Amino acid sequence: MKKSSLLVALLGIVIGLLIAVLIQQIGNRRRTMQVGNDWRKIQLILQSIDENYVDSIDHAKINDAVAAAALSALDPHSSYMPPQVLEETEADLTGNFDGIGIQFNVPNDTAVVIEVIPGGPSEKIGLQPGDRLLKVDTTTIAGVHFPQDSMVRRIKGVAGSKVLVTVKRGREVIPFEITRGKIPTHAVDAAFMVSDTTGYLRFSKFSRTTETEFLQNSLELLEQGMRELIIDVRDNSGGYLDQACKLSNLFLPRRAMIVYIEGRHRKREEFRADGRGPFQDLGVKVLVDEGSASASEILAGALQDNGRARLYGRRTFGKGLVQEPFFFSDNSGMRITVARYYTPSGRCIQKPYSEDYEYEVLRRYDSGEMIHADSMRVEKGGILPDVFVPIDTTRAGSFYVACNRKATPMRFASAWFDAHRRELSEIDDYDRLLGYLDRAGLERQFLAFAKSKDGIAPTAAEWATDKQYIMTQVQALVGRYSKLGDKAYYHLFLQTDPTFKAAMQDNP
Repeated sequence: MKKSSLLVALLGIVIGLLIAVLIQQIGNRRRTMQVGNDWRKIQLILQSIDENYVDSIDHAKINDAVAAAALSALDPHSSYMPPQVLEETEADLTGNFDGIGIQFNVPNDTAVVIEVIPGGPSEKIGLQPGDRLLKVDTTTIAGVHFPQDSMVRRIKGVAGSKVLVTVKRGREVIPFEITRGKIPTHAVDAAFMVSDTTGYLRFSKFSRTTETEFLQNSLELLEQGMRELIIDVRDNSGGYLDQACKLSNLFLPRRAMIVYIEGRHRKREEFRADGRGPFQDLGVKVLVDEGSASASEILAGALQDNGRARLYGRRTFGKGLVQEPFFFSDNSGMRITVARYYTPSGRCIQKPYSEDYEYEVLRRYDSGEMIHADSMRVEKGGILPDVFVPIDTTRAGSFYVACNRKATPMRFASAWFDAHRRELSEIDDYDRLLGYLDRAGLERQFLAFAKSKDGIAPTAAEWATDKQYIMTQVQALVGRYSKLGDKAYYHLFLQTDPTFKAAMQDNP
């Protein structure tokens, strides 16, 4: 037993020595690669992956990941764009894209055509508002919870290519072979007179066509007697800097400052009005909210600082950074923040960065800023309105919320159009539309639809609270199926819009 114990002890010592030697050898093989404050570490990481990684490497995937990570570390708006994202972004801002020329909603797991763009491939071949999209080529997209963005990607395609779109119209199932083409996208959503002397114009982005569309629509309103214009840039996320400058120029006298930009590698550059704008004597009011960003804030800030417009609504988003695009030979690209922009009075609109930057707007609800004007602060970024209009919380009744959660108004409007396609499709006058909606008995039929289809019905108290907002929404959605399209939709919605009402009632 003693001899056996001695052998075990000696064996343990030997094994321990061998492990120590092995650890020492591994330690001796440790390599320390020298890095500095430049990009040497990134280069060494990629080189080491190439020389040591166990499996084959997808270089394109690694390149995309590194690029996206590097740019996201700079600020919330510098970004890397793979080819598909870049193509979609460029198409949205240049004012056209390749496709078939329809606008649709998905109210109940089936896409319904809302608008057929005039002159586009779909109109030429016979698609109509109200058609249900069943298939794209051989892929079923109706009733299968098909993602809406995937529908768009399947329908879009290179101009000149063909796509087979199968639709349901009433009881008929009709296949349409459509040759895709260049489809214009519009920046101006709606423009119309809201009184004998006041025009209203809403636009959604600052694309390459914004100035042209804005001028065309404004001149038409002038011919109808406009002496004051309400410009609605709520939920307008911006776009091209030059378009914001061109729109501001329409209203400002010669040499008036519009905006200036400045950055570490960009010297101060000032943008001033040339004095040739046709609307220098036109009264102007601007509607803004927490969704008004970037170019929208340039326009609002320029008109406000030069005393050309009063602003109504809530503090704007606070994006005061200028992104410059860079492009790569593989059709990808990036946008790098190169400067900050400042309003004529020297205000930098950019709000502070934070770890939850993208949720900053939601924090405004928690802080009470959406309800109380005294919660707004200049140092928080954005542009403060001249007339604060709190968010309307009265429309958040339980029946209203339940209806919108199930898209009941949208689905009702779609079903209504199916049953009244011919008469609704013929309406091209707003007053005529109002008369039609008043006589249609929509309230009774909507409530019956909500109860039978979704199992929801309001109490008398709930309906007293929610009726005005829900029925305005229903009328706007039904009116959208008329020839007036979005013009009817926005015109009807203004009836219950507190910010619009504040602008109309204010006479400074």
